[in-house]
Amino acid sequence: MANTSLPVITRSRLVSDLSKLGLAWGDTVMLHASVKAVGWIVGGPDMVLRATLDVLGSAGTLMMYIKCEEPLNEIDDWPEDWKDAYLAECPPFDPSRTRANRRWSILTEFLRTWPGVRCSDHPEARVAAVGAKAEWITADHPLQFGYGAGSPLEKLCDAGGKVLLLGPLFDSLTILHYAEHMADIPNKKTERYRWPVLRDGKREWIAFEQFDTSNGIVDRLDGDYFHRIVEEYLDRGSVSKGRVGAADSYLFDARDLADFAIEWLERQLG
Repeated sequence: MANTSLPVITRSRLVSDLSKLGLAWGDTVMLHASVKAVGWIVGGPDMVLRATLDVLGSAGTLMMYIKCEEPLNEIDDWPEDWKDAYLAECPPFDPSRTRANRRWSILTEFLRTWPGVRCSDHPEARVAAVGAKAEWITADHPLQFGYGAGSPLEKLCDAGGKVLLLGPLFDSLTILHYAEHMADIPNKKTERYRWPVLRDGKREWIAFEQFDTSNGIVDRLDGDYFHRIVEEYLDRGSVSKGRVGAADSYLFDARDLADFAIEWLERQLG
């Protein structure tokens, strides 16, 4: 039974609210969403995606960070019996078929299975996209340092894209991982892990490197610095704020936010 304490939100209401927030036809946008924050949605959670695509139209593009359901870059923290069994028989990463990580949002798996979706081929930094620029955004995702140069995040910035938050999900702004990778900071921590991927129909283990997106790129910053960056950015007043359904929502310019975060990190740590 539905939670009757939540406000009732329709697709048409979402379209209206997104348009008032500043989302427009032809935009390229990266979505982060708390469906619960939006309210009880008539038709189910995927109406958020449908409404967003309604606003973007045929010239627009919707993307999400979807990763994988099982984070092998955290395998060193698993019990030994789990680790041994998984390493022996874990299925290889397949960009189009491996399940999305639903901890980020229930919508990640909805988008991964959306008609016409394109998924990038990096298992840990994987992005799904639908729309006019989807193939370009997801193509040629660098396997090493996959949040940085040449990544879908950089392409979002290059396309003049936006970042949409439905709910105050400041810790979930994946574009800030791009800033971490691009900031000129000495002694950034590097994360190394292996992942099985599907190559020519066979499982092949690939070694990956990236700056540490889980625990912070340096030890001198506490773990909530994403929050600090966003709060200082919001103080500049260059963000569109409003309500989408019942959710406090924010629409950022991706390049401007990334540049601000790069400068902030270099000022704090350079």
